[in-house]
Amino acid sequence: MENNKVNVFGYTRVSTEGQVKQGYSLAEQREEIKKFCDSNGYNLLEIFKDEGISGAKANEDEMCIERDGLLDMLASLKEKEIQYVVVLSTNRLWRSDLVKVLLHRELKKNHVDIKAIDRPNYTIYTQNPNEIFVNGMFELLDVYERLEIALKLKRGRLQKAKSGGYAGGGIPFGYYCPNGGKKLCVNIQEAKAVQRVFQLKQLMPDITLQKLSDYMNLEGYKGRKGNDFNPMLVKRILDREYFYKGIYCYGDIVSMGKYEPLL
Repeated sequence: MENNKVNVFGYTRVSTEGQVKQGYSLAEQREEIKKFCDSNGYNLLEIFKDEGISGAKANEDEMCIERDGLLDMLASLKEKEIQYVVVLSTNRLWRSDLVKVLLHRELKKNHVDIKAIDRPNYTIYTQNPNEIFVNGMFELLDVYERLEIALKLKRGRLQKAKSGGYAGGGIPFGYYCPNGGKKLCVNIQEAKAVQRVFQLKQLMPDITLQKLSDYMNLEGYKGRKGNDFNPMLVKRILDREYFYKGIYCYGDIVSMGKYEPLL
């Protein structure tokens, strides 16, 4: 190995919610990993990252591995003769037992272990009953904390939905939320497009989604971010007819929305 040092990869991850909860940004995680590697004499070859995207739907259960940074790192383990993956905490790598099992299997196949900065004695190869018990307790506490947070958020959303307030999710076409808030305001240009879609549908009840989107493009209407209209956008608009009439639905809750109707 280079300079007889132990070769390691670093890995960082945040989600839009996780970054707030944990208080560690990607940059802060990188610094902690670099300091840890310097103090232990590790040869840090690369730090891989996965970053949540605002507005994207998060897979909180993580029933599959859909992280480009993590997959790139796993694919490079054998080629670079890595001995450890260094992370701030194991919850940066997994948040479900399924992903944990998949990662452990892949790491063991390449004879790689994990170095978690917040748990110096952690190893995926442990046979010590006490270590297994302590590691399991830490992971159960992580799960409990996430469930508590998820439950509080869910209760808050349900309460808001009952009063007709916007409870989160993708912002419907025709509206925007100022300063990343939760109050729906009318986007005038998009609202005109929504109204025109329903006008055309009323004039031609049997029109196809493709034909309707073609009409919208011919008349110069644009989708979000200036994109052309397409059948999927038309379908999403038509499917939200009640919403555009001021009726807000969230799960089984139906209420009069606290926003300006477009129809």
